[in-house]
Amino acid sequence: MSARRNEKVVRSYYEDVLNDGRVDLIDELAVTAYREHDPLPGQGEGRDGLKDRVTMLRVGLSPRFTLDDVICDGDKVVVRWTNDGTHVSNFAGIPATGKSFSIAGIDIHRLQDGKLAEHWHVIDQLAMLQQLGLLPG
Repeated sequence: MSARRNEKVVRSYYEDVLNDGRVDLIDELAVTAYREHDPLPGQGEGRDGLKDRVTMLRVGLSPRFTLDDVICDGDKVVVRWTNDGTHVSNFAGIPATGKSFSIAGIDIHRLQDGKLAEHWHVIDQLAMLQQLGLLPG
């Protein structure tokens, strides 16, 4: 698949799925055997696990992702993003704080035949916990 097609799939994941809540699109965007290298607590495996992840993020953190950079190389797409959200419901066992946060992160997606197949990430969890008042600043 072309880099342009892979980029379009990844952008759709952030814009249509994570931001707009169209979780049903995951069936079109990800392979059945999708592999998450850093699953959330309680997240299942495969494509259904990705649906779990998106639902947990959207319900608990009301995220809004801004794509700062998107870089494609072969079957990999790297995204540097900013996530502005609010901790509106239980997330990872932490009751809602009602506080907002803004954090940065980098995701690496591997695509297979034009679909999301694997994901790795690095996010600023310390900044998020501090902004939510769960750790001292």
